[in-house]
Amino acid sequence: MHQMWTQLGSLMATSMFIYTIFMRLFPPPLQARLRKYTHKLTSFVYPYIRITFHEFTGERLMRSEAYNAIQTYLSEHSSKQATKLKAELVKVKDTHTPLVLSMDDNEEIIEEFQGVKLWWSSYKITPKTQSFSFHPASDERRYFKLTFHKRYRSLITECYLKHVLEEAKAIEMKNRQLKLYTNSKTRWSHVVFEHPATFETLAMNPTKKEDVINDLVKFKSGRSYYAKIGKAWKRGYLLYGPPGTGKSTMIAAMANFMNYDVYDLELTAVKDNSDLRRLLINTCSKSVIVIEDIDCSLDLTGQRKKKKDGKERKGCVKRGDRDDDDDDDNEKGSKVTLSGLLNVIDGIWSGCGGERIVVFTTNFVEKLDPALIRRGRMDKHIELSYCCYEAFKVLAKNYLDVEFHHLFPRIEKLLEETKMTPADVAENLMPKSLNEEVDTSLLNLIHALEMSKEDAERKKEETEKEQFNVQENALSENHGEEMEDNGVII
Repeated sequence: MHQMWTQLGSLMATSMFIYTIFMRLFPPPLQARLRKYTHKLTSFVYPYIRITFHEFTGERLMRSEAYNAIQTYLSEHSSKQATKLKAELVKVKDTHTPLVLSMDDNEEIIEEFQGVKLWWSSYKITPKTQSFSFHPASDERRYFKLTFHKRYRSLITECYLKHVLEEAKAIEMKNRQLKLYTNSKTRWSHVVFEHPATFETLAMNPTKKEDVINDLVKFKSGRSYYAKIGKAWKRGYLLYGPPGTGKSTMIAAMANFMNYDVYDLELTAVKDNSDLRRLLINTCSKSVIVIEDIDCSLDLTGQRKKKKDGKERKGCVKRGDRDDDDDDDNEKGSKVTLSGLLNVIDGIWSGCGGERIVVFTTNFVEKLDPALIRRGRMDKHIELSYCCYEAFKVLAKNYLDVEFHHLFPRIEKLLEETKMTPADVAENLMPKSLNEEVDTSLLNLIHALEMSKEDAERKKEETEKEQFNVQENALSENHGEEMEDNGVII
């Protein structure tokens, strides 16, 4: 045994001596040629191909997107196989385990793809000497190495690596933390979007709710369809109804269901059409762009002013056509026009990016310009009205954890006879103390519904009385005029 190790040491020393002589005496062109033939000879003995993916690439040592994608992919698949794992604490959406496990350095796992065996290895290189660097984080070099048999070269390079990148993208989208953006001039700033609303907790007619969900699912999988018909991959929703009917909650539920970021666009903070265009270009795909209460945003309510000759003017009201007082008030305000908004929502610029949902909300749909809400811009109009019995049952489940109660039939009848928004119903259902029981909350709602019904009946009586008085006065005036015409002096 000792003799074998002695012979092995002598062989290694001889090899190093020959290699040193080779490097010193042979010219570089001859060295390159000899390496080429040596590599060919080695390939017959070692029939495997290795692909290396470094963490940093380029002269400025930018972090490699391929490395990040592979790291994400392996973190999802390696935790079941690797014996050495490293854990990172991250805030991942919809998870009870914020620790993400990934393959540790100098670890290897085996994977199969279409029956082909592959080896993934993770390595870290630490320099032995410390030197000054403008990029201290780049002193440690990490990389992944993929090894596979050379007969499967085309399968791995053309199919498997594409599969890894697509799978990594899907994992990132599933685990990413949603953001809520707001605009300031031409820039977006964001906070974490943590609104808990879902379609399960949304108080809405079940049939309408199911229709919206199906529409969203069809849109999300419609990339090829939109490309085939030649339209930008976007969809517009108009949410309209009285205040308190759940328009904002619907938007949050849509964002959570689609796993999209939310861009809350405040038009009054936008200087002009150019800034509006720049803002919308800077939005990302997989996002919901929201303009709430659009009937209150600038002069976009569709009341097109007419010229003196009585002809309707095309487009928006020009600033020069406004009254002088209005000019002074709006000099420092927004110059966004209806045509500018239409252009970025449904014009040429709307094709910059894809997979976007545009949502307008309004309390008074009749005030909006028909050009703003026509099909193609606002593809789906959703009316969110007063609370119905089915919506009430959702709220009762959310707030009181009950699916049926002996007071439900009475509430159902009252909801049919009066108008109350889901927000008001929810406020009456919410327990006001720790010891308040379900019966108390339901009785509070019944009392509120009865009061609302009485108020509605009283207002109806007053309105009818006013109309009757107006008719009586009109009849009296007409009778007086007739008597004067007949020569009767009153």
